[in-house]
Formats: sequence, structure tokens, C-alpha cells
Amino acid sequence: MKLLQAMYVLNLVKLPKMTKYEIEKLIREQMICRIAFRGTEYPYIAPFQYVFMNGSLYFHFTDYGRKMELLVRNEPVCVEIEKAKPNMSEYGFVVLAGMLKIVADPKERAAAIKKMAKEGEQKLSESFLATHGFKKEDRWSSFTPDKPIIMVKLEKVFEAIGLKSP
Repeated sequence: MKLLQAMYVLNLVKLPKMTKYEIEKLIREQMICRIAFRGTEYPYIAPFQYVFMNGSLYFHFTDYGRKMELLVRNEPVCVEIEKAKPNMSEYGFVVLAGMLKIVADPKERAAAIKKMAKEGEQKLSESFLATHGFKKEDRWSSFTPDKPIIMVKLEKVFEAIGLKSP
């Protein structure tokens, strides 16, 4: 068995790493990610809309659910963003490990909310607003800084990995 394992390792093909430019390009092109939290009994992962602004990722968190419980624990998270053709002939993904922090600065918070609303209005269905805790009849114009919207920022990124198809 050890011989087979050794042969497998020797023949293993590794995916090419992305350049810093390719990582940022993939992040800019996408708008949905997954955030993996360190749960109590097992990891917890959930999808989020994000915006990329001033070199940072911003997310909207509703004020309920497991993610809020995990956010206040102030533990490292992994953010995963991917892009793939339907037949998987081309694919790539980025994993960023860092810390999440609630955006307290009113101007920074407002800018992130406005950008998220603009991108949502341009690229997403209004029915997607339900994932942000809005009602079925609401529109993207309802997603405004005067609402009690919690914006969270990925900070202290200590690892960024990007891999792509050969």
C-alpha cells in the first residue's frame, strides 16, 4: 500500500498558481463567495454577496443566524471565490484567510452599501434581496445606508491562494 501511495504522490499534477493580478481580476469579476467559519462542532460555511472596494472585501450580514454568533467570536475565516465554465474546461478559485470586522466608520459603511446596491441592481434579481433580509416586494433601491444594514470587512488577510486550470 505504501508503494502505491508513493507512486500517486510522484505522479500528482498540481494546479498552476494565479498571479496577484489574476487573483484580483477573479475577485473583481465575481460577486458571490462562501465564507467558512470555525464552528463549535464542525465548520460552518455560507454564501454571501460581496463587493471589492479599495482593495478590501465587504459583505452584508443580517443581524440573525449562526454567522453572527461566529462573527463575535473573532476567529479567523476563509473566504472562497470561484469562477468556472459550465463544462469545467476553465476554472479558478481564490481562498483568502483573514479576520472579519464590522465596519464602524459611517462613510466607509455607506460607500460599501451603495456599491453593493448598485452592483446588485445591475447584475442580480430583486428576489435575491431576500438573502439580505428584505421583503419580496422590496427593490435594490431599498438597500440604503439609512437602514440598519451590518457591513463586515475582511481584514488582516494572512494568506491568499489562487489556483487555476492548467
